[in-house]
Amino acid sequence: MPKGTLYTCPMDPEIVQEGPGTCPICGMALEPMGIPTADAGPNPELVDFTRRFWISAGLAIPLFIIAMAPMVGLPLRNWLGERTSQWLELVLATPIVLWAAKPFFERGWASIRNRSPNMFTLIAIGVAAAYGFSVFALLFPDFLPHGFAGHGGSAPVYFEAAGVIVALVFAGQVMELKARERTGSAIRALLDLSPKTARWLADDNHEQDVPLEEIRVGDRLRVRPGESVPVDGVIEEGASSVDESLVTGESLAIEKVVGSAVTGGTLNQRGSFVMRAEKVGSETLLARIVEMVASAQRSRAPIQSMVDRVSRIFVPTVVAFSVLAFAIWWLVGPEPTLSHALVAAISVLIIACPCALGLATPMSIMTATGRGAQAGVLIRNAEALERLSNVDTLIVDKTGTLTTGKPALTEVVALDGNEEALLEIASALEAGSEHPLADAILKGARDRNIKIQPTQAFEAITGMGVTGRVDELAVALGNKALMDRLRVETASLADQVFALQEKGRTAMYVAVDGKLAGLVAVADTVRREAREVIRTLQGHGLKIVMATGDNSRTAAAVARELGIDAVYADLQPQDKLELVETLRSEGARVAMAGDGVNDAPALSAADVGIAMGTGADVAIESAGLTLLQGDLAAVLRARLLAEKTMRNIRQNLVFAFGYNALGVPIAAGVLYPAFGLLLSPMLAALAMSLSSVSVIANALRLRAVSLK
Repeated sequence: MPKGTLYTCPMDPEIVQEGPGTCPICGMALEPMGIPTADAGPNPELVDFTRRFWISAGLAIPLFIIAMAPMVGLPLRNWLGERTSQWLELVLATPIVLWAAKPFFERGWASIRNRSPNMFTLIAIGVAAAYGFSVFALLFPDFLPHGFAGHGGSAPVYFEAAGVIVALVFAGQVMELKARERTGSAIRALLDLSPKTARWLADDNHEQDVPLEEIRVGDRLRVRPGESVPVDGVIEEGASSVDESLVTGESLAIEKVVGSAVTGGTLNQRGSFVMRAEKVGSETLLARIVEMVASAQRSRAPIQSMVDRVSRIFVPTVVAFSVLAFAIWWLVGPEPTLSHALVAAISVLIIACPCALGLATPMSIMTATGRGAQAGVLIRNAEALERLSNVDTLIVDKTGTLTTGKPALTEVVALDGNEEALLEIASALEAGSEHPLADAILKGARDRNIKIQPTQAFEAITGMGVTGRVDELAVALGNKALMDRLRVETASLADQVFALQEKGRTAMYVAVDGKLAGLVAVADTVRREAREVIRTLQGHGLKIVMATGDNSRTAAAVARELGIDAVYADLQPQDKLELVETLRSEGARVAMAGDGVNDAPALSAADVGIAMGTGADVAIESAGLTLLQGDLAAVLRARLLAEKTMRNIRQNLVFAFGYNALGVPIAAGVLYPAFGLLLSPMLAALAMSLSSVSVIANALRLRAVSLK
């Protein structure tokens, strides 16, 4: 990153500083606030943590095997000897604790210094307690009470607890960093839509390719077939059909003629035209979309996780219990007072070790991720699931979300009743057209086994339709403007055309030898499962809102068909973003589902974004969840999975904190006066292990959870 780049914390956006570092509140690594570039290179923290994870895991596995061998009936420690086994554990655990875990200790110490206890505080204390006590027990076993002898008569050590905790925490950190790194991919995908060069025209019509950065307002540029429009501007010469799904999210290309506005990043499908640049650089619509996505990602209110909230109370409470136990045993306990005090204090810290606490959320999320993939739901992070479980408003795009995104022939109306002959004429004409609607008509003809006839004297009239000769007949297909130009009377079908448009159809007249012969209608068909899914979601308390760049008549028709609660049509990307922000400001918890580039800012600004898997990559990168194969029913499955996952996480936290709530007082010695019972560190470690086992077993239940 360039010098002077500002960095902020994704969890605590009020933290801003120049250069990288860690957040003094939550301990997370700060992220750059600027728009990422392709040459930014890999995340140095991810590279470092990945290396530390593999090394710590490689050492923790044999460490765990040596420590746990007696519990599974392996005579490994008998072969090595108890003292040798403990020294080998020390050798394996020391690099993990003193080198690999260094970032955790640094962040844990920073949290104490800044009086902001968090997960890193727990990790640092737990690892330090387990490792420190084990080193003490190994080097000075005579200082421990004789009743606390472990396997083979030696003092107990807990090196495996320290090593395994570090490896597990690194695994979670690496997964989190990889998920966070993908947020920059969304912006890079947007930037890739814009071409790197433009075809510049001099006053003498000399042409040359120049870098996009050199284009100025007023420059004349040529855009050839298949090229992306370089900047925002107006067509001065020529005509073409332009795919504007970047702006509207709609699959149908728009006819462009002299005087039409074109947007940078949109795709010229056919024809060549000369345009004059009106907005360049950061002023283009694409650049503004990029900035909106970046801004929405930075400003999203982060969820303060349940673990961190409780940790602010739990950590100082555990430390206080440990110090109090040490002081009481040292001052009033039986001999040897110092040894009893040390054992009680260490037992408290070991039983409160955050192994189960650290597993509570990631184990549920990892299991839910696999279950979600089986159900066609890809989950980016735990925040997305938690947010989705709480939303009460769902915003959906029309094209590609409620509809298939692929136009299809829906009606053929012949005045003489011979629909097959009319479609034969229409398909013959459209065989020479490159318009997206032509594909729908041709496919409809092929589905009806109609042979495509050759066409002579074919002519495409931009913005109107096509004309030609089929079997010596002068034929034409297009809108009312084309019929008026050819002086063809259309009044007899006007009512039917209006009715079709009310249903969301695009109707085109067909004329033969100067007389109206009928019409054909094309529509982007509604998904078969959409109505049932919407009704079910409404039954689960969700308000369904359609937000689309399509015209209001077509949008209203689709909304009526599906029973949608509210409709917002003719929206630009910034309008969808404003809609999300408005609903959130009114207290709604908003989920946004979409598939177009135009949806990216709104997907980022919503409480949770849901991308359809058939959509644009940038929409997928901007969302918290992705639905594979554009299956709208997966929205319902995702909601159910989110609710059941959050319930599972809360259960895990109850298990983890429940063990601590029961174990910490016992470890401190509250039962000793009445029962003469003092919990040894070995039993404390066993209780800690049981809490971890319960958390893992409970999380694995999500593998078979029903999503119906």
